[in-house]
Amino acid sequence: MIRSFILLMALYTSMGYGQEILPLYNSVIPNSKPNDVVEEELKRDDAFFGYKNVTIPNIALYKPDNPDGRAVIICPGGGYGMESYLLEGIRIAESMTKQGITAFILKYRLPNKLTMVNTAIGPLQDAQQAIKMVRENAEKWNIHPDKIGMMGFSAGGHLASTAGTHFQKSYIDNPNNTSLRPDFMILVYPVISMQDSLTHMGSRNNLLGKNPDRETIELFSNELQVNASTPTTWITHTGDDTVVDVENSIQFYQRLIRHGIEAEMHLYPTGNHGFVLSMDIEDWMPSIYKWLDKSVFKEK
Repeated sequence: MIRSFILLMALYTSMGYGQEILPLYNSVIPNSKPNDVVEEELKRDDAFFGYKNVTIPNIALYKPDNPDGRAVIICPGGGYGMESYLLEGIRIAESMTKQGITAFILKYRLPNKLTMVNTAIGPLQDAQQAIKMVRENAEKWNIHPDKIGMMGFSAGGHLASTAGTHFQKSYIDNPNNTSLRPDFMILVYPVISMQDSLTHMGSRNNLLGKNPDRETIELFSNELQVNASTPTTWITHTGDDTVVDVENSIQFYQRLIRHGIEAEMHLYPTGNHGFVLSMDIEDWMPSIYKWLDKSVFKEK
């Protein structure tokens, strides 16, 4: 059965990650089916690493000592089959709070035919709900409602870019017509396309199934969804990525530029997929903070 709000709260208060763990939905989770799938906490070298089988989404709130009004919702990667929550979530959030940015780690539902009516929209629903929740609570959390962005890694980059290109349609209940448009995107070695020639097939199979029709493939190929309203974007990737072809980032960047969207892209010749995970965070995150100061949060 779909869990009640009471069960949700009991689960979240038992978890220790983040300063505050908040359920995304107050009652019934949309697009859910009765199921017996059990969430699994993943470990590497006997230490917490991430999650599999996520069916109950939440956001982990990380508050800076001196919030400056900026907020970023972080989507860990994992091919839509798991979530690399420590390296592509917690460590990123901790770095951001040192810059005065309020960070939220989105623990989104992983697509599964046993748990969802429509696997293609499940993660997007959670991303939209996270944006809605942060924007509607902006005053409470000392956030400017027009300074809320999405950040995603790998398949999490696909989710973040989906939120940034599909916001004109609400996939969730939104009675106040709260804007679901992120104000900016930060995409790190992102899966962008679902097309055969570009996609990471594991991510596509998990999200859309093994035999999606052409219309669905094109709908979730986010390079095809860019328009004049797409948010400003920062992208990084490596040329030798053997998991997610760098052309995902290049084609998305080109589409942004063609539509007059301000964008910045950092391409490295080597490092392969997940290259930032082996780097000290202070070796690559400062370029993001400089971009935010220069392009997103400059005085108008």
